Amino acid sequence: MSESIGAIAEVLATYFDGLYHSDTERLRVVFHPQARYVSASDDPLLVWSMDDYFPVVDARPSPASRGDDRRDRIVSIDLAGPVTAVARVECRIGPRYFTDILTLIRVDDRWQIISKVFHYELQEPACPT
Repeated sequence: MSESIGAIAEVLATYFDGLYHSDTERLRVVFHPQARYVSASDDPLLVWSMDDYFPVVDARPSPASRGDDRRDRIVSIDLAGPVTAVARVECRIGPRYFTDILTLIRVDDRWQIISKVFHYELQEPACPT
C-alpha cells in the first residue's frame, strides 16, 4: 500500500511541475489519454478532453515564467483498491487558487490521472505595505 502511495505522490509531483511550468509534455505523462477535465466553478459546466485542455496550457504563460511563488500541496491520497485512488490537491495559477480532485487508475503498471474535477477561487494579490 505504501508503495502505491509513494508512486502516486511521484505522479502528483510531475503534475505540479507540469502546471507550474505550463509543460504539457509532463502533463501527458501523468494524464491518461482518455482523461476528463471538469469544473462547475463557472456556468456552464466545463467538460474537456485532454485534446481540449492541453492547447490551453500551451498557450498560457507559465507561473514559473512570471516568477510566481509556487504553491502546491497534496492534501490527501486515498486508495480505493489496488488500481484506483483519489487525490485531493491544491495549487495556485495566477490569481486562481485551485482545489483539484484527481481520480487515478493503475494501467499498464503505472498510475495515471483519469479525471480532474476542480474548483477555483480568485484571490487578489496582497497590497504592498
